[in-house]
Amino acid sequence: MTEPATTPEAPWPVRTVARKIAAWIDRLGAVWVEGQITQVSAKVGTGTAFLTLRDPAADVSVTLTCPLALVRDRQPPLVDGCRVVVHGKPSLHLSRSTLSLRVDEIRAVGIGELLARIERLRRILDAEGLFDPRAKRRLPLLPGCVGLITGRASAAERDVLSNATARWPAVHFQVHNVAVQGPLAVGQIIDALTVLDADPAVDVIVLARGGGSVEDLLPFSDEALCRAVSRCITPVVSAIGHEPDTPLVDHVADKRCSTPTDAGKRVVPDVAEETAALHQLRNRCRRALHGWVDRERRLLDALRTRPVLANPMRPLVERGQIVTDLRARADRAMVGGLRAAQDGLEHTAARLTTLGPAATLARGYAVVQRVNSGSFSATAPGGSCGGTAPGAELVVLRSVADAPEGTQLRVRLSDGALHAVVAGDS
Repeated sequence: MTEPATTPEAPWPVRTVARKIAAWIDRLGAVWVEGQITQVSAKVGTGTAFLTLRDPAADVSVTLTCPLALVRDRQPPLVDGCRVVVHGKPSLHLSRSTLSLRVDEIRAVGIGELLARIERLRRILDAEGLFDPRAKRRLPLLPGCVGLITGRASAAERDVLSNATARWPAVHFQVHNVAVQGPLAVGQIIDALTVLDADPAVDVIVLARGGGSVEDLLPFSDEALCRAVSRCITPVVSAIGHEPDTPLVDHVADKRCSTPTDAGKRVVPDVAEETAALHQLRNRCRRALHGWVDRERRLLDALRTRPVLANPMRPLVERGQIVTDLRARADRAMVGGLRAAQDGLEHTAARLTTLGPAATLARGYAVVQRVNSGSFSATAPGGSCGGTAPGAELVVLRSVADAPEGTQLRVRLSDGALHAVVAGDS
């Protein structure tokens, strides 16, 4: 049966509320919890040790209490930053209303287990595409400002700054010093990464840390840090540890450098090399330009030496002479053709004249024609006969049988015609 609800007239006292919360927490039972030790207080004579267990991926912690012997007799001893798994029962201290975990067993997370967890996380992040090379952003050729996240006064910071400034003295750095190991490292690195990524003046971000053990480099394999790096808009360069060290952030970053020294050489170009390259390019451009000018000058010289440009009137004179010669040839051909046609016409006329009846009559022949009708007139004065009557039909005689006696005849001579009448056969 549930207890009646509280009212303004019948409220619960604080002790009742604390007792009820403690009862609910007590019902949770014993649990296994994993975290990172951040504070150990084990004073001799107290019989109880107090520890703080922190979540490495979030700013959440819980207080642990355990028998002093559980901490004092451990080998190796518990120190800040140790990764452990504890077994205990949650409880609420009524007088202070503080939650703590009464621990009866503490197990250190071994190197093998840490590596196995990192490998499982690596497969998860790889499946999500955080390691995809196609998603990597290219580093700027000459960044205006480089963001550097590293430990305070560390060798990694000196290596990056000295090598970068030696290669490009004008490079500008915005340095954020953070914890690079221990329970506070992940949170501080993510905060610095967020600030630098939001700054439009920062063109590239470098995460740098020197070498160390697997436990020391654990923050750089943290899932929260890896996802924060993948969300960055600004290209991120990872320079963690030495060449054999490959934390997960190396796979997520846009560029992995084997050491901080290598990162200092990768983020900026070498001013000497770039100057030499510029000189080489200028020389190549100069040679190319001179070569082009020489080719064009030779082409112009060749064009100027051509006859059409050396003496522009000469082709016109030559073409005019050709036109004059063609006109003369045309005139000669026309005159020759007309002359040949005239000679042919004269020759034909001569042939016609030779073959015509007039030439025959001139040789003493006559053409005798019979007059079939019309009147016959007497001989004209001067010895010539009269003319033929109009409408008379003239028929050339080819036989004496065609001209009986009394037939009227017309005799055509070379210089005229005579009329006669047939008197009889001779």
